[in-house]
Amino acid sequence: MLNMIISLALSALSAALMVKFVTDNMLIVVAVSTVFFFVPFILISRIVMKKLEAVMVAAQRDVQANRAEKGISSLKAAFKYGAWQIYTKQQINSQIGSILYMKRDFNEAVPYLEKGFVRNWVGMAMLGIAYMKKNKTGKMIATFNKAVSGTRKEPMIYALYAFCLDKVGERQKAIGILQKGLKKSSKDERLQENIELLQAGKKMKMKAFGDMWYQFHLEKPGAIIKKQTKMMTGRRKQVVR
Repeated sequence: MLNMIISLALSALSAALMVKFVTDNMLIVVAVSTVFFFVPFILISRIVMKKLEAVMVAAQRDVQANRAEKGISSLKAAFKYGAWQIYTKQQINSQIGSILYMKRDFNEAVPYLEKGFVRNWVGMAMLGIAYMKKNKTGKMIATFNKAVSGTRKEPMIYALYAFCLDKVGERQKAIGILQKGLKKSSKDERLQENIELLQAGKKMKMKAFGDMWYQFHLEKPGAIIKKQTKMMTGRRKQVVR
């Protein structure tokens, strides 16, 4: 990582110059060399992150404008920043994988998601779901466990994990995950509702999580179209009135 190397080099150089020309007091030398490490490190980190953020914002706009391929190309070009900042490549991989997943290019998305950032819970959840669809239950569970450990207070990751566990016939484990999520996420009402549904032998209800739920493709397209049609019909009736 170039950022670390440059910062360490500047720190070492400042220490050497201090000892040779200024003072041999080690407390002062260490203090100065520490400053010469952290200041460049922080400045370079901010510059790289701003450049990366600009690329990701532009890619998101491309995706929203149905120019997904252009957005993915821009993100791939940003891999060059990976040499400068830790976790940069992982974040880009998560972003590319998420775009491909949302396009339903599941097989193409998986390699990127596998190299993604563990704290990107959306990408990790998509990877776990992809494993479930491939009947790789062990990998699904391991992936969701990483996602939960990386993002402990996000209610939806617990709900998605539980939904997948229920899908593979592990209802009691699903309830346990929801109960764990309930403790970590300030007693989220959506998690509580789904605990009660599973305990009653019913299916989980995920629509309370809003539009974000549909990007995971766990509900059939027909159900989504039916929902959208119902919403449009309701609007028309209101206009007629």
